[in-house]
Amino acid sequence: MKKILVLHGPNLNLLGTREPEIYGSMTLDDINCLLQKDADEAGIDISFKQSNYEGDLIEAIQQSSAYAYIILNAGAFTHYSIALRDAIASVQTPVIEVHLSNIHKREEFRNNSVIAPVVVGQICGLGAGSYTAALHYIITTLKGAESNGK
Repeated sequence: MKKILVLHGPNLNLLGTREPEIYGSMTLDDINCLLQKDADEAGIDISFKQSNYEGDLIEAIQQSSAYAYIILNAGAFTHYSIALRDAIASVQTPVIEVHLSNIHKREEFRNNSVIAPVVVGQICGLGAGSYTAALHYIITTLKGAESNGK
């Protein structure tokens, strides 16, 4: 069975109460349940980890060899963590960057993603739909690889 790791970065544990006008009213558990349901339907194993600590996220990325993909919302680390960028670049596991809000329409310091150059792609601005779009891309890609005998 293919496995996917979803990594949630700093402050995402506060979803539902933290600036709902920007991040929406869904909690992190709501998002995880939505993803779990879609993964179950596709026959894919999915794991979740949230951390407010950069080192925890780096270690999870470094230990990701058992996973087919990582979906990563790095939160504020997106904009300045060269260490997180280097961890992504150092592993074979493809990473899809997601954000609930459109980082390109926010404060200037949020417009730049230092991890974008080393990820497969970036999905932002769709709320929880950013996560589900990433998951659906992965499911489609994995099914395509299976049908091609990979």
